[in-house]
Amino acid sequence: MKFVIIGGDAAGMSAASRAKRSNPGLDVVVLEKSTDVSYSACGMPYNIADPDRDIEELVVRQAEVFRKKQGINVMTGHNVESIDPAAQTVSGTSAPDGTEFEFSYDKLLIATGGSSVMPDISGFDLSVSNQTGIMALKTLDDGRKIKAYLKEKNVKKVIIIGMGYIGLEMCEALRERSIEVDMVKPGPVLLPNMEQELSDAVREELESNDVRLYPGHQILSIEKIGERLKLNCPDISLDADMVLSAIGIRPNSEIAAKAGLKLSVGNSIAVDRKLVTSDENIYAAGDCADAFHIVTGERTWIPLALRANRAGWAVADNVCGKTVELAGISGTAIFKVFDLEVARTGLTIEEAENSGFDPAKVVIKTRSRAHAHPGASIIRVQMIGDKKTGRLLGCQMVGREGVAHRISALAVALHSQMTVEEFSQTDMAYAPPFGPVWDPLLTAANQLLKKM
Repeated sequence: MKFVIIGGDAAGMSAASRAKRSNPGLDVVVLEKSTDVSYSACGMPYNIADPDRDIEELVVRQAEVFRKKQGINVMTGHNVESIDPAAQTVSGTSAPDGTEFEFSYDKLLIATGGSSVMPDISGFDLSVSNQTGIMALKTLDDGRKIKAYLKEKNVKKVIIIGMGYIGLEMCEALRERSIEVDMVKPGPVLLPNMEQELSDAVREELESNDVRLYPGHQILSIEKIGERLKLNCPDISLDADMVLSAIGIRPNSEIAAKAGLKLSVGNSIAVDRKLVTSDENIYAAGDCADAFHIVTGERTWIPLALRANRAGWAVADNVCGKTVELAGISGTAIFKVFDLEVARTGLTIEEAENSGFDPAKVVIKTRSRAHAHPGASIIRVQMIGDKKTGRLLGCQMVGREGVAHRISALAVALHSQMTVEEFSQTDMAYAPPFGPVWDPLLTAANQLLKKM
């Protein structure tokens, strides 16, 4: 049997490696349009923060290693442009000369990932970014270009368009290099999916680190003036040495749509719990595919690294004859903003209401360590439950310590469909250096019960 995979990053290479381990005789072909496979995309902002680190450190495994050690036919520089489900073939062109290719398959995995959303702004042209200093960060090659540009042009100031996770991580990376940062976005709210009190804590952290925030400003154009870039809004103009777009990503689903496959939320590729698309011989996994939300049971699209790797494994198992179904995701995410840890899992109030729940929420502020223990700081927790069923629906947290791993407890509770009352009775660990007797999550749950 021939197993062809389009895309050679998290989902694609996880599927290829696991399939080859399970069935060494399987013919596995990976078609990757870039020169990079298997790298830590999430580590790019932290690598960019250090001018002395080589960005190639983020490569987990070279394509040649997959070829020699695992017998996987990894073909870089191969851009798949079309799928013919009836003939069970994929075709495209290979770099650098545009030679056409075609491969047949018995089973196909689309693992094309996502791409940066580009703002519709006059003067924004990534095709000449090396000359203009207009950048985006999604691929390892994007990271190479940004790091090289910062060094070669001796960049002193950067404008970041957008205030999402990547933008916030990059503003910290740039400030680590003593580069001035302005952040601008058309929307009026810093983090619209976060409880206001928690979002305000993030804003304070940014401003205390000399990041200038300009929410609520429509961007009209970017122009090059000498060696500088000028970003024009109706009411303000900002100038910098570099502009970074960080307004989000979109699923790379065009090839699936052209092949007639069913699409889903946000134009992601619709898959069932076995990761099968609307064609029984074609799978999709990673940032290009949808998933089921474990709280609502509804289809959703939340690009996550763990989901991509886990989905790649599940595809490989199903291709090799072992039936595997994935329960879904809760949207657990965490990012770092200077000294703050920011995390969430499950639903927001708005999402809960839109899904038919009758949500109640509580926001608490407590200590990260026991009373009077040195080094304690503030942890803010928002917790949401359903008044009708008592179910725990979601949680958000912000603090200087103790957030990153606490949020995982909430994710487990959501996967177990626990009620708020059940969660409030869990036996959590206690020692003064790590938290108060009543853990912040238990305090939040107890307060939420009063509102439910």
